[in-house]
Amino acid sequence: MSGSGARTTAYGLLPGDTTEDVRTRGAGVSPQVAVLPVGSFEQHGPFLPLATDTLVACAIAREIADAFPVHLLPPVTIACSHEHAAWPGTVSISSVTLHAVVRDIAESLRRSGVDALVVVNGHGGNYVLGNVVQESSARGERMALFPAAEDWETARERAGVVTSLLTDMHAGEIETSILLHAHPELVRPGYESADFTADDRRHLLTVGMSAYTESGVIGRPSLGSAEKGKQLLASLAGSFAAYFRLLASGEGSATDSAN
Repeated sequence: MSGSGARTTAYGLLPGDTTEDVRTRGAGVSPQVAVLPVGSFEQHGPFLPLATDTLVACAIAREIADAFPVHLLPPVTIACSHEHAAWPGTVSISSVTLHAVVRDIAESLRRSGVDALVVVNGHGGNYVLGNVVQESSARGERMALFPAAEDWETARERAGVVTSLLTDMHAGEIETSILLHAHPELVRPGYESADFTADDRRHLLTVGMSAYTESGVIGRPSLGSAEKGKQLLASLAGSFAAYFRLLASGEGSATDSAN
């Protein structure tokens, strides 16, 4: 049975390491740090793919792996996208399942000698990831969630992104820019005229995205550019240095690591 629509495949999402690559990278590094991209599979308007959040998380994680001696893991591609259920193609798992998946991955890594895990989150609706990190840290395990809102704000300013983080909520300037840089072949025509804003979204968790946008877009994708995407990723990689020091050394405070 053949499909009626054309399918586009995004390459480069899976690490190409062998077990010897991992062994060599980890030699003499203690504790070892792994990076897990977590995205989603949800609508991003008519011009960005359903896998946008996964592609963004992977682009950030790859930038980190190019700059730091971390173990890059394959992405979690389906997560908590329940607010987008009104659009065809969106698929979700429960927060309980996502919590369990990340915990299981962290436990497996520890058994193989990788003591620290950074979860790179590409989807704002994956709220449970914050709880996973809180609970793991309380048990004395090394885990962090990246990027924080402060990291995104720094990246936005350094890249010259015009839209605020409040306005740039979904399929807007930031996501469009990162995909124009990392996967331009996946960005379809139409983003240039798809701007739509809805800054007051206080009932989002109750009524879902469809109550605030017909197209699925909330933001200003027309302002996106490949150069902004490049600068966003570079800034985030720079911000990651504090997280790496905090997890790799286990010494000092978060304030020390941020300086």
